[in-house]
Amino acid sequence: MLIKIFKNFRALPFALLVIFTTVLPALAGPFEDAIAKFADDDYSSTEEAVGLIATSGNPLAFAIISALQDGRLMADPDTKKIYVTQADGKIIDAATGAAVASIPDSAAAVRINNHLRRAVDAALGGLTLSSPDPDKRIQAAQSVFKTHDEAMLPLIDNALKKETNRDAKQALTVARAAILLFKADATEEQKLDAVATIRSRGDQEALAMLADVPSDAPPAVAHAAAGAISAIQQRLALWSVVQNAWYGLSLGSVLLLAAIGLAITFGVMGVINMAHGEMVMIGAYVTFVVQQTIRTSYAGLAEYSLLIAVPAAFIVAGAIGILIERTIIRFLYGRPLETLLATWGLSLVLQQAVRTMFGPTNQEVANPSWMSGAFQLGQISITYNRLWILCFTLAVFAILLAMLRYTALGLEMRAVTQNRRMAASMGIATSRVDALTFGLGSGIAGIAGVALSQIDNVSPNLGQSYIIDSFMVVVFGGVGNLWGTLVGAFTLGIANKFLEPVAGAVLGKIAILVLIILFIQKRPRGLFAMKGRAVEA
Repeated sequence: MLIKIFKNFRALPFALLVIFTTVLPALAGPFEDAIAKFADDDYSSTEEAVGLIATSGNPLAFAIISALQDGRLMADPDTKKIYVTQADGKIIDAATGAAVASIPDSAAAVRINNHLRRAVDAALGGLTLSSPDPDKRIQAAQSVFKTHDEAMLPLIDNALKKETNRDAKQALTVARAAILLFKADATEEQKLDAVATIRSRGDQEALAMLADVPSDAPPAVAHAAAGAISAIQQRLALWSVVQNAWYGLSLGSVLLLAAIGLAITFGVMGVINMAHGEMVMIGAYVTFVVQQTIRTSYAGLAEYSLLIAVPAAFIVAGAIGILIERTIIRFLYGRPLETLLATWGLSLVLQQAVRTMFGPTNQEVANPSWMSGAFQLGQISITYNRLWILCFTLAVFAILLAMLRYTALGLEMRAVTQNRRMAASMGIATSRVDALTFGLGSGIAGIAGVALSQIDNVSPNLGQSYIIDSFMVVVFGGVGNLWGTLVGAFTLGIANKFLEPVAGAVLGKIAILVLIILFIQKRPRGLFAMKGRAVEA
């Protein structure tokens, strides 16, 4: 017995040798054979190789297919060897993963076409379905949804069994439905369920996929797909209205921020300030200077540069506004034509001064991280910078209303607006109120420049883009009435965005201007006319 065991034990090395020389190569063969197909320089062979590698479970699969997508997969037609150039520049043998010193001169990049790119995207999507990052799993499921490759169905089913994240599970379910919808041997019931699932997604990609349902599909499936297409189109039309309304609110917030300072100076002082746009420009350039100073000297405050620029822009633009009122405007009261010409000339001087100091080209003002990016709400995309500007505009409006109602300067401004002579007879220094009012309006314009620097080019011509629209908002809403300015800004912004898709950007603005002219013919004082003895006289 011992002799028999000893003989078997002595035969063990030979058995292991047989396993390593026959069984293991047989197991590794399919993967190596798939790798070799890349050297055929044939699109169909490459597609077959991608499918085999993606489902092989080999740890090199993702690196190989990623290299194919990026043009880093090299094939040597002489030796049939395939090489992967990694992101760090190192080279490995695709079949074994062993490091390679260099790629032979006879090797060339494996070619792919548009059809293959879709297959590669689907394969990469399937390989990342098991990623620990839920966002990557969702992206992978969306890639499979677009390609609806039948080879990915087992991977999708396996991923669905393990998935715990709600959003990722939904994405995987929709991807599975897309595969079943186009799977030849899927049952009619499966296809009907797939149509219902894709319909629930309700976006343009779902609409395009349902439109591609084969003409030879079962009548019930074709009918369900047609009904789903109609429902998605109606839903998208509704979301389009919501999207235009959001764009209108976004534009309205910009117009309100640019016009609110003008409403104060125009209402209290009756001054047509054509240099108001240049106050906006100055605020934008103050933002640029603050950001550059922080970058070079206080890098740790980079995320807060915009918050620091808000009071700085208000102070600088407000001080310049007071200087303008004290040196130019005060001598032109009661002479509107001269005031208009003087402020128009001043706007040209300020533009040229900025060109001399900063140059005529656009200056870069970076968005902080908390104002970058966007998020999806239903079928519309909302950018964070526009959302923050809307909130900022409403905050400035609320603070200004509180200042006018509860501060001494606000009460004096309201008194001067309603009846300048009576206010002067009651001991209010109207000249001081004029200077502070002009400074306040200019300071708010400077704050507007801070916001506009995040969505527009910072250039000497920045203010010119908003001055005409600002005057339209003030006149339409009611001169000197802040609530009228608010309603006027959002009304014009929304109307403009709804007219643009129909009439175009230029004709849309012309139509808005014509409508305002017709409206002013009926209501010369705007939506909310100011009240007071001096106004009514």
